[in-house]
Amino acid sequence: MQQSGVVQVDPAAHNAGGAWWLWPLVLLAGVAQALSLAWPWRGQPLWWLQIAALAAFVHAILRSATPRRAGFMAWLFATAWLCGTFWWLYISMHTYGGLAAPLAVAAVLGLAAFVGGYYAIAVWWFRKRQSDNRLHAAFFFAALWLLAELARGQWWTGFPWGAIGYAHVEGPLAALARYVGVYGMCFAAAFIAAAIAMMRSEDAGNQKWWVGVAGVLMVFGGLASQRQTELKKADASHLSQPMTLALMQGQIPQDEKFLPGSGIPMALDWYAGRLREATAQLVVAPETAIPLLPKQLPTGYLEAITERYVKPNGEQALLVGIPLGNFTEGYTNSVYGYAPGMQKPYQYDKHHLVPFGEFIPPFFRWFTEMMNIPLGDFNRGHIGQDSFDWKGERIAPNICYEDLFGEELGARFVDAARAPTFMVNLSNIGWFGDSVAIDQHLAISRLRTLEFERPMVRATNTGATAVIDHRGQVTHRLENDKRGVLLAEVRGVSGPVTPFAWWVGRFGLWPLWGLGLVVAVLLGIRGNRHRVGVVH
Repeated sequence: MQQSGVVQVDPAAHNAGGAWWLWPLVLLAGVAQALSLAWPWRGQPLWWLQIAALAAFVHAILRSATPRRAGFMAWLFATAWLCGTFWWLYISMHTYGGLAAPLAVAAVLGLAAFVGGYYAIAVWWFRKRQSDNRLHAAFFFAALWLLAELARGQWWTGFPWGAIGYAHVEGPLAALARYVGVYGMCFAAAFIAAAIAMMRSEDAGNQKWWVGVAGVLMVFGGLASQRQTELKKADASHLSQPMTLALMQGQIPQDEKFLPGSGIPMALDWYAGRLREATAQLVVAPETAIPLLPKQLPTGYLEAITERYVKPNGEQALLVGIPLGNFTEGYTNSVYGYAPGMQKPYQYDKHHLVPFGEFIPPFFRWFTEMMNIPLGDFNRGHIGQDSFDWKGERIAPNICYEDLFGEELGARFVDAARAPTFMVNLSNIGWFGDSVAIDQHLAISRLRTLEFERPMVRATNTGATAVIDHRGQVTHRLENDKRGVLLAEVRGVSGPVTPFAWWVGRFGLWPLWGLGLVVAVLLGIRGNRHRVGVVH
């Protein structure tokens, strides 16, 4: 029978093990949530599909017979969602790494299943301590989901690719990014999905329900209105003059990129020609555009390229991806920067390294030895490295998937007077072919621009080479898998930093960990000790 809260267990359903249709529903919901992050046929995120998918999942777990069964449903849902999100890891391991197809499939499934365990534990605890009060239950679910997302994003070096907040880069929840970042958006999306799943037909005439809905809408409307006010201020007084850009996309085949007889001479020749021809104020070549250490380059190669950028009274600057270091001190995945009058190049060293590609995790050397990938143990750069100063702009480079970690980029915003005016991402997504990984990565960069309200310029080997403004809109983009140069412009943003930039730069993600734990503990204590939720 229905109570004042969700519903009480139906003994018949408990004895039968729950309705059979819940299992395919959970599986399909997981696939739908993966598709919501970047619709494969057009590449854009679908915020409404993410909400619908997670609501369908919550609908299913509320009808599971036991907390343990709900936890297993969550594991199935998360595994389907995450496999559907980063299935393209198969391409890097099998197509380019030479790992046998069954082993590559097993590796993707194993990774998804492992991190899916965070969500299984969260849902098991949710069902075990769920309150009959639906508002409390929705907050409880959202808090536990937040903790699972944070754990995935930070533990074991962190891999938050596909966090549900990224589906909302174009949706109503995008207004929250400047305040709480992508993880706060995850909390909000999980709360909304849970609330929808817990709605009942009689809520249409429930005054308290509609008062609660109105209160949520008023808070959200106030935050959205404040965001628009701040953006108008930025447009009116904090935008710099346009800076012209030349963004290189070399389209060097990944299976040849590091081969001395093909990919290396191809890259050296093409980039040298384009860098000498460029006339833009800022020229950017992607991650490892120059695939050799400086000492391995032909004599005079680097000097011939850079001399035009460092001559006094020049009008051009260059950022280029290049590996640096030596055997004694170690190697770094780096960016060199050149501007007029520089005696030595600016240097940015990648901090957040890719497991198996840039460092080998303990106990996993056996796995890397099964693949034919140019691996290396790189040194990490420190967090909060200086920006590249050029024509009044403070330009903050990041490499590859470093833009996935907004809490690390936030360290550059602690000193508002030295905060970046725009960011530059240099990537090589060629490891993953012409897959949805390109569009997913573009959405990640877009969300960083929403969090910090600073533009992001992207130069990549295969795509997406693009310019994103401080509102998260793509203003210029080069076609994927096309060798060429994107001519564009960007306007930097100065002025006050966003609330998210202020707190994440100082405290990292600890405030969200604290919020999630406090809500989870308080509502878990208040929750019922008996099972709830099964209904036919």
